[in-house]
Order: sequence, then structure tokens, then C-alpha cells
Amino acid sequence: MDFLKMMKQAKEMQSQMGSLQEQIVEIEVEGSSGGGLVSLRLNGKGDLKSLKIDPSLLKEDEGEILEDLIIAAHTEARAKVEQAIQEKTQELMGGLGLPEGMKLPF
Repeated sequence: MDFLKMMKQAKEMQSQMGSLQEQIVEIEVEGSSGGGLVSLRLNGKGDLKSLKIDPSLLKEDEGEILEDLIIAAHTEARAKVEQAIQEKTQELMGGLGLPEGMKLPF
């Protein structure tokens, strides 16, 4: 591969990375647990955008259960964010010939 072609490919990759980062910010996913008793939304950066808790969990003796359900909902949503980022990355970078399984630094 000649140097000019490598430089062109690097510039194209840089442009697509900027586009990818813009799209990642717009991703929003929901995670839930307890059959929907707890649900939350995260954006593509992992920031918590909303949290909904069923009033039945707001009893004095339900605190530990509520904590577990919030953690489970967050874990589910975080996995969805990572999956969405991976899909966007493959969609935008697929044509650049990157090695399969290569993770980009996000």
C-alpha cells in the first residue's frame, strides 16, 4: 500500500470517527428490571436520562430490593448502549478494512 493511499484512508477514518461520535451522543436506550417495576434511560455516553420506579417499591422494607432492581436495570441499559455503539461503529467503519474485532477507543 502506498503512502498517499494510507493518508487518504486515515483522513477518511478521522472523518467517519467524528460522525460516529455525533451519532453515539444521540443514542438512547432503556433498561428495565422487576418486570418493568424499575426502568431507566441512558444516552450513548452512559449518562442517566430518566429513572422510573413503580410506587409499590417505595415502601420502607423494599429498599434493598429497589437498589438491586436499579442496578439490574442500569446493567441492562449499559449493555444496550455498548451494543448500539458497536453496531454504529461497524456500520460506519466496515468499509475501511479494519481487522475484525478491533475496538475503537470510546
